[in-house]
Amino acid sequence: MARIVMEALSKVYPGGVQAVSDVSLDIADGEMIVLVGPSGCGKSTLLRMVAGLERISSGTLSIGDRVVNDLEPAQRDIAMVFQNYALYPHMTVYNNLAYGLRNQGIARPEIDRRVQEAAGMLQIADYLDRKPRALSGGQRQRVAMGRALVREPAAFLFDEPLSNLDAKLRVQMRVEIRQLQKRLGTTSLYVTHDQLEALTMADRLVVLNGGRIEQVGTPMELYHRPETVFVAGFIGSPAMNMIDMAYLRDRGAAPGTLPTGTDLLGVRPDDLRLGDGDGLVLSGTVALLEPAGAESHVYVALDGSGQVVTVRVPGLPDVTEGGVLTLSAPLSALHPFNSASGRRVQ
Repeated sequence: MARIVMEALSKVYPGGVQAVSDVSLDIADGEMIVLVGPSGCGKSTLLRMVAGLERISSGTLSIGDRVVNDLEPAQRDIAMVFQNYALYPHMTVYNNLAYGLRNQGIARPEIDRRVQEAAGMLQIADYLDRKPRALSGGQRQRVAMGRALVREPAAFLFDEPLSNLDAKLRVQMRVEIRQLQKRLGTTSLYVTHDQLEALTMADRLVVLNGGRIEQVGTPMELYHRPETVFVAGFIGSPAMNMIDMAYLRDRGAAPGTLPTGTDLLGVRPDDLRLGDGDGLVLSGTVALLEPAGAESHVYVALDGSGQVVTVRVPGLPDVTEGGVLTLSAPLSALHPFNSASGRRVQ
């Protein structure tokens, strides 16, 4: 186990393309950090820099008590799990798990102990004599995790390991990875574009945008108090509604007591209610009703604007498409932002 410290890490590719810019992050020993953001935001590049698969252009990276900028991947005491499994197709599961240990010159009894222990943890002990082609996607991913596990590394790195699995299996593997990480207490850095994975797995979330960190915090901190417009729109599904204060003022609907500089008001679909109330009050026409099992999403086109806001309500509400609705949200549920800075107004 090890602490990972990034100090002003940057990655610039030939031609001046800046993939990662001035990233500083302190990952505690045993912590599960999840990097999340849209495609091209730099999260996989940053992970590969930690792994030693991408050279660091500037900044300092420490794993444990060592600066590892110039160390090869094999010297960093980390293990990586990829989205494509990266298994040897001609080898049995047992040999896939044992291969790296044999290369390190570890004694056969110790290799067998580690392989059997990892296979037991990951529920693949019955498949040790099979080759990867005879396994399901979930079983292959367990083997890939087992290959990382047997190395007993200081840190695990996960690069979108569940993206090739179907939805049901993703949920199952998500739970299993998180339980395993908690049981082992191994420092882990996990990359995903799936915000549900990010919210459910992380001790702390790191939201990246354009190669820079937008915000770091616990999942609930980022959900309940996003510090930028980008984080507000990225974390949460359906996304936070953003309403222009000029529109609210023109209609005499601007709620009072908002901080100076607020020109954009965020409100989560969960916090909008059908009907009148205190705080923010809006009116509009139901553009679409979307039943989703235990809840429904109501899309409302605001009067005089055409902007569509989303309301998440339990069950199936008594509304009809084309009908007129009043919406409300308490002051405590509103998020004040400044559009010029893109940041929350304090």
